[in-house]
Amino acid sequence: MVLEAEDRVLVAAARRGDLDAFEVLVRRHQTPIYRLALRMLGSHSDAQDVAQEAFIQAWRSLARFRGDSSFSTWMHRIAVNRGLNHIAARRSDRELSPELTDVRTDPAEIVERSAQLAILTREILALSPDQRAALVLRELQGLSYEEVAQTLGVSLAAVKGRIHRARLALAEAMDK
Repeated sequence: MVLEAEDRVLVAAARRGDLDAFEVLVRRHQTPIYRLALRMLGSHSDAQDVAQEAFIQAWRSLARFRGDSSFSTWMHRIAVNRGLNHIAARRSDRELSPELTDVRTDPAEIVERSAQLAILTREILALSPDQRAALVLRELQGLSYEEVAQTLGVSLAAVKGRIHRARLALAEAMDK
């Protein structure tokens, strides 16, 4: 709650042209926005591009930010939209970096988990962009269903339906 209040003060200052205030907002939110983009796109370089584009768009659109939601939610929505645009422009079947895996000491377990992660990653990237965005925001970013709905600009029922269909598709793929 304190960060939201601080964000509001920083947003107000940034609207008045204070670049330092916007820089603080960027530093505060860059890691979660980058992680969101990475989980949506599966590529570090694409995630960096999308995150940077999201903050540039936020700076340019700051005057239109009404404050109906938190700055964080607004940034998530911008990043999701940029990620969806990126997905539409470049269909990709690249896998998530091995840096995201949970490394164990047993080599056999590492190989098995790596293979499972590769399958899961491929299947997440194969989901429809709408399902992928909802699933990533909920399961990987930890947003509530309500926050996901607000971020995506859809109803709560639509979010639940997308996540349900995504989970079914992933479960089916992992059972093969």
